[in-house]
Amino acid sequence: MVFSVKQVLVVSGVALLLSACAGDYVFKSNLDGKAINEYFKVGDVVLYDGEVQPKGQFEVLGLVEGEACQETSKDTPPQLADARTSARKAAAELGANGFVVKSCFMITEADNSCFSRAFCVGQAIKTTEVK
Repeated sequence: MVFSVKQVLVVSGVALLLSACAGDYVFKSNLDGKAINEYFKVGDVVLYDGEVQPKGQFEVLGLVEGEACQETSKDTPPQLADARTSARKAAAELGANGFVVKSCFMITEADNSCFSRAFCVGQAIKTTEVK
């Protein structure tokens, strides 16, 4: 049986690829598994804002706030979305599964820590229904 150069190269390439995947490799990362769970915890908190309000009964766990800071005039301006995310994280820390936005606003006057900031405040709630 005679093989062409092309067939030999294809078979050799496939064998090489398969043998490369057969090693006992260990994935190492600088990420901590517990930190990843904390990072994604905010995704479990439903945002209720404007027309979208919680349905059914819920328990108010407390008032929470979040902010986004622009430290210098050369930094990226703060975003209300980042302030809401920060407030949702604070709500998750209280064990809430919902955050009802009461007010979000921008502060454009500089102070000793921020050139400008976005700020959101609202209620951390625990609903019985999952949206």
